[in-house]
Amino acid sequence: MAKPFFRAWDARLLESSRRLWRNRNGSNRRSFARRFIGPTTLTIGTIAVVVALFIVGAPVLDLIELNLLDLRFRARGPIKPLPTVVLAAIDERSLAVEGRWPWRRSTIAKLVDKLSQDGAHAVCFDVQFSEPDDNANLKFVDALARQVDSLDIKDARLTQFLSQQQTGANNDEILAKALTQSRSPVVLGYFFHMRQKESGLELTTDQVADRFQQIAGSKYPLVYYKDPNLPVPFIKAYAPQTNLPLLTKAAAASGYFSVATDVDGTVRWMPLMIQGGDELFPSLSVLCTWEHLGAPQLAVKVGETGVNGVQIGDRFMPTDESGQMLINYRGPPKTFPHYSISDILLGNLPRGTFLNKIVIVGATAIGIGDLRSTPFGHVFPGPEVHANVIDNMLAGDFIERPHWSGIFDLAAIVVLGALVGVVLPRMSAIKGFIFIIVAFATYVSITHYLFVKDRVWLNMVYPLFAIAATYTVLTVYRYVVEERERIRIKNTFKQYVAADVIEEVLKDPEHLRVGGQEKMLTVLFSDLAGFTAFSEHNTPSQVIDILSEYHDRMTERLFEYQGTLVGYIGDELMALFGAPVEQPDQAKRACSAALAMLKQRNELGDEWVKMGRPRLRARTGINTGTMLVGNIGSKYRFTYSVLGDPVNLASRLEQINKVYGTEIIISEETARLVSPSFVLRRLDVVRVVGRKRALGIYELIAESGTALPDGLDELLKTYSGALDAYHARRFDDALAMFAECRAMRPADVASHLMAERCRLYRQAPPPEGWDGSFEHLTKS
Repeated sequence: MAKPFFRAWDARLLESSRRLWRNRNGSNRRSFARRFIGPTTLTIGTIAVVVALFIVGAPVLDLIELNLLDLRFRARGPIKPLPTVVLAAIDERSLAVEGRWPWRRSTIAKLVDKLSQDGAHAVCFDVQFSEPDDNANLKFVDALARQVDSLDIKDARLTQFLSQQQTGANNDEILAKALTQSRSPVVLGYFFHMRQKESGLELTTDQVADRFQQIAGSKYPLVYYKDPNLPVPFIKAYAPQTNLPLLTKAAAASGYFSVATDVDGTVRWMPLMIQGGDELFPSLSVLCTWEHLGAPQLAVKVGETGVNGVQIGDRFMPTDESGQMLINYRGPPKTFPHYSISDILLGNLPRGTFLNKIVIVGATAIGIGDLRSTPFGHVFPGPEVHANVIDNMLAGDFIERPHWSGIFDLAAIVVLGALVGVVLPRMSAIKGFIFIIVAFATYVSITHYLFVKDRVWLNMVYPLFAIAATYTVLTVYRYVVEERERIRIKNTFKQYVAADVIEEVLKDPEHLRVGGQEKMLTVLFSDLAGFTAFSEHNTPSQVIDILSEYHDRMTERLFEYQGTLVGYIGDELMALFGAPVEQPDQAKRACSAALAMLKQRNELGDEWVKMGRPRLRARTGINTGTMLVGNIGSKYRFTYSVLGDPVNLASRLEQINKVYGTEIIISEETARLVSPSFVLRRLDVVRVVGRKRALGIYELIAESGTALPDGLDELLKTYSGALDAYHARRFDDALAMFAECRAMRPADVASHLMAERCRLYRQAPPPEGWDGSFEHLTKS
């Protein structure tokens, strides 16, 4: 290659070096970031974020955890409650018989009498009697008594009659009397206005105090503080909405039926105490249980972090720090027996149905029912919520969040996140996904088992979120790294191979094993003839323009057959087939590419002649063999290339074209692989520099089925016969046939060369044992 050509490229390399130096600092910073950001640091960072969210509390994740708790209840399924608690239901059937709600208080009094007579242990009302009974008969008698007084009628018998009628018509008095005379303790229900603004009430301080005073007889008698100076997060209420004082005084006790709902409106907790003023008041469920157990000692126990729970005799009901008990729901609606009040009043039930039972009186009918959303459904009778709470207290099977649960949850977040961070980078994408599914299922199974068997509520969402977040972050990181590797591969190979070959490589990057591997490949060398002389008579820019156009056209034909461009060495082009992507027909692809390049070169020559440029010819050598292929070079620079004796042979074949006047020579191994798909001429048997073994060489002429120029087919047959005679040492016959070939095509250099060699051997025959080969003593 001419020196001016290399000087031009030296200038370009110098400019590239300067740009590389200017970008070094930026590259160093990027390299530092890549070294710092890895699976370990990303795992630690993800775990730290999840731990922070767990400590601070993420509303969305907390809501998901509540829904997962509901799912655990449903997965566990219903459990049979104790036979102690039943419901006296204000249902559709009762409304059909007794009329629309509210009923006369005399009807309620009759219900209390029936339940008491049947041996109920306690009767608890999940309804309220805050307004006087609207009784038309009482209003008439009162109006008549006022009229008698206004007329100043003095009749002792009339006055006594009116007084008796007033007493008989006052349903509130009738109910109060029933409550007082009941052998079963009756607990009335009321509710709290939690905030003044939401209540719509404008009460003075004295009025609020008076309301609390009405229920003071039902407050917690004892509150044990471990440290009275520590603040306690009691639930506080503004004012109670009580029953009529007459009824409150007549009942055994009064408890609130207010319930606590979570942010999604679901009832999962029951506050066992609410603070009103300076006092603590128990719930309806607590007082029903207390009365059923014979009214033992009742107390609230407060620890250092808040409320510990409620003590009823020798039974302890654990709560959270604010005094709420997590309800262990027994099942869907009607898990507890429901009895229609109409059947009770009409005496349709067997005697002893309510013997030793806690009877909760409440509404279940659609329209007037106290319907709640619970883990077992969104239409759940409110009275049955209290039934579940009472059954929890009697059975003692509370669901708890122990003090150690927080430590366990944190440990689960760290351990599971770290496990994913350690294992995932060592697995393939499919195996990693399966591992994540197994980790999910394992942790869910453990927490569900502890929930069902030990009634322990451990956080599920945050540890699972740690698994999912770590998996997602590492998967994204893997994708980014792989995408960066894809870009690197594309940038590395886009100058060497066609786009579709790059895509095949990206499907399996193992094709690019660093350090190389031995493979059966086909190598192609192509070199322009006479280009050195051309470059000496033209400027570097002209040389580069022509050479760039030539390489562009040749590379396009090469890529057309999925060849890999190893590189340009001046005017020489080197390519290989069969790597980095396997190509079973690699030899055929190489031959087709060589013929396509020859055709393109002829067309390009026609264009150049019209432009005043010289018509250039090229020599091509192709060989197939086992060679080393891979990224070859140093830490400063490497390239994808091939090494080995077959590579050197391909280069020698390209150079031997000058001797035989041919354009494409292939080795006997390549010829074996491509025959009979191509038209070949067996040229000679030669020994090249650096090889001891003789090998046959073939001229590649065209693809089989291609129309050949006139006389070429006959020339090929004659040349083949002449070569056979030549190898049989019949040099006279061979000379005659080579002469015929020259007559058919005077420009055929190979025929002329072989004829001269026959004349030589006629005068000085080769030695005995001659294998028909000719040794080329120079590389070209």
